[in-house]
Amino acid sequence: MREYPYWLDTVPALRDSVRSAQSPIPNPESRYDVVIVGGGYTGLAAARHLARVGATVLILERESIGWGASSRNGGQLLTGLKLDAAALVRRCGERMARRLFDAAGDANARLEALIAEDSIDCEFERVGHVQAAAKPSHFDDFRRDQALLARVFEHRVELVSRADQRSEIGSGAYHGLLVDERSAALNPAKYVHGLAAAARRAGACIAAGVAAVRVDRAPDGWTIATGTGTIAARDVLFATNGYVDGASPALRRRFVPIGSFIIATAPLTERQAASVLPRRRVAFDSKHFLHYFRLSDDRRLLFGGRAQFSTPDAETTRQAGGILRRDLAGVFPELEGIAIDYAWGGNVAFTRDQLPHAGRLDGAYYAGGYCGHGIAMATCLGELIARRIAGEPIDHVLFDDRFPPIPLYSGRPWFLPMVGMWYRFLDAIR
Repeated sequence: MREYPYWLDTVPALRDSVRSAQSPIPNPESRYDVVIVGGGYTGLAAARHLARVGATVLILERESIGWGASSRNGGQLLTGLKLDAAALVRRCGERMARRLFDAAGDANARLEALIAEDSIDCEFERVGHVQAAAKPSHFDDFRRDQALLARVFEHRVELVSRADQRSEIGSGAYHGLLVDERSAALNPAKYVHGLAAAARRAGACIAAGVAAVRVDRAPDGWTIATGTGTIAARDVLFATNGYVDGASPALRRRFVPIGSFIIATAPLTERQAASVLPRRRVAFDSKHFLHYFRLSDDRRLLFGGRAQFSTPDAETTRQAGGILRRDLAGVFPELEGIAIDYAWGGNVAFTRDQLPHAGRLDGAYYAGGYCGHGIAMATCLGELIARRIAGEPIDHVLFDDRFPPIPLYSGRPWFLPMVGMWYRFLDAIR
């Protein structure tokens, strides 16, 4: 079993870059207009835009391009945000909820447009998504969600009863489905590889294997200390999301890294693949401790979830892999005993309000906190914050220069075990 993302084996150049030595900083003596810390979707999308409008841009990536969540996610492009429609309305009221929901839709549309603009071959396909009711009461919630989505958000979804659900998911473990035709899928590694190429073509410089150790204000901008020297910049953008570190103390008090884990089976037969997900939609269930799954182009079943509420490392990844193997067999008993070829984990960044945020804190720009819905939103907010850095008077519902810190939190998520216990309790009683 390979303990790295399956996606990397579909992009040998990206896989090999993980193992290669660091790339040097181009023109280390130069002063850059913008230094971006983090080489995932957010940073690359921002760099692409800034370079296109004439800024000198340098990305500093501690590991390799796309090393974090940008190559470790499940490749699901879902409508909406982490908070469902009912939760958005309860918290924000109908008008603000509609604005937030529309922002997510705009992000998905922008992602699709960017892929077309730069001819990025990333297996993008509008397959739709399926949400599976883990309990009968959850299907009742789907009925309410369907009506609310239509009335407030003008967004149509369909319901599939338990009696008919095998037309969408070959499992008897669920109690009906909600189907949304607007969601999509892609290969995340191919996308981040293509986005990096687009940023380079625009003129952005990328230094991989170079960490920003310390970022300090200077009279005319910023100084960024790295392991290979100090760089000067007019502006700084932190685009580290679930991998924020001591270089940005402000974000460490606002973003909570939570591990998400995925296993990938050996390729299924055509009959097995057609049985598991007949329409090849992306899928997830309705639990707090949820599972999400999909088929790859070579018919592997990718099956993921919050199997551990801890930071991924070799040991937790192996433990999570065992948990997910067991859970996969519970959902699809006919796949019990199938070989698991890959297991990996990565961090997603959660915020206190479970919404993404972008803006300026202590003079530095930032974007992140995608709560597991980051492929399109990271691309979109990366571009939007870049437009603001370039001087455009951008106003967006997720821009927040007053993003408050989490009380009693300084970057070490000591409360995650208790959160995990609480979610397991909710899943047991609801």
